[in-house]
Amino acid sequence: MNAISQFLHKIDNYDGLLWEEEKTLKRNELLHSAGSIDTNVYFITDGAVLITHNNGNEENIIRFGYKNSLLTSLDSFLTGKPSIYSIQAIKKTKLKVMSKKLFIEFINSDQENMQLWNSILSYTIVSQLDREIDILTISPSERYKRLMQRSPVLFQHIPQKYIAAYLRMAPETLSRLQKS
Repeated sequence: MNAISQFLHKIDNYDGLLWEEEKTLKRNELLHSAGSIDTNVYFITDGAVLITHNNGNEENIIRFGYKNSLLTSLDSFLTGKPSIYSIQAIKKTKLKVMSKKLFIEFINSDQENMQLWNSILSYTIVSQLDREIDILTISPSERYKRLMQRSPVLFQHIPQKYIAAYLRMAPETLSRLQKS
């Protein structure tokens, strides 16, 4: 069982209600807009979202979330300040919502909870560093191969056009790479 699965199992078996609400997003609906504060933690029970950053000229896809993903607007969650990221549903998406207050109480309630959270954060940081290296130094075909090795399940949940944008290539290039 991976760290996220263990963490979610512990949340489900915790004494007290942690998931405060369930939310359904329509396709293209924003969960969170850049420039606003969002410190909630979300668990996707169905659907998919993309996390984007708009640099003024273009919108870049930074990460994805899909069924059984735990996500938050991490910069806002950690600092309590407005996020530079937006989170948007790319299809109908159902989420469970937990406040930062309850989340912090949960991770501080048990050493194992804190260790699992640290494992999840470490994995997220390493994944983001890998992505930066991919974007800065590797050819489109290498980016595709590395993504397939790291996240093959992504291709089952996310439409091709978003994966192509994430990999910073045309959808036709991704299609050609998948066929070769």
